[in-house]
Amino acid sequence: MRALLQRVTHAQVEVDGEVVGSCERGYLILLGVATTDTEAEANKLWAKVSGLRVFDDEAGKMNLSLKDVDGEVLVVSQFTLYANARRGMRPAFVDAARPEVAVPLYEHFCELAEADVRHVGRGIFGANMQVSLVNDGPVTIWLDTDELSRPGRHH
Repeated sequence: MRALLQRVTHAQVEVDGEVVGSCERGYLILLGVATTDTEAEANKLWAKVSGLRVFDDEAGKMNLSLKDVDGEVLVVSQFTLYANARRGMRPAFVDAARPEVAVPLYEHFCELAEADVRHVGRGIFGANMQVSLVNDGPVTIWLDTDELSRPGRHH
């Protein structure tokens, strides 16, 4: 599972000119589901997202989590996070889960967020959506559950 996390002061998603989901201070999460993902990946990803300390404390240091700032979330499905553009000029999306797998995992991820966060906005899975946001900082973080599982170097 992949998430492109953007710290925002406001974000919204429209379908056919109508706002279907929004959030104020918090995260816009563009969420991609892989063919091999399960609820375990969604659980791991939400645990990381909810605990990340990327909001400023009183000293201006990124030291506070979403919960610490009573932040909101907007989750938008985005299968193109699994684009494979290694060959040719037209990306392939074979690693992105089909809707019958992706929709329940997207819903599960949103339900995890709703259990922790006061307000969770959603896009509409599979719709042509227009997303707008005010990226705060800007702070944009890429998370991939495959990489969250690997032991890494600490600096």
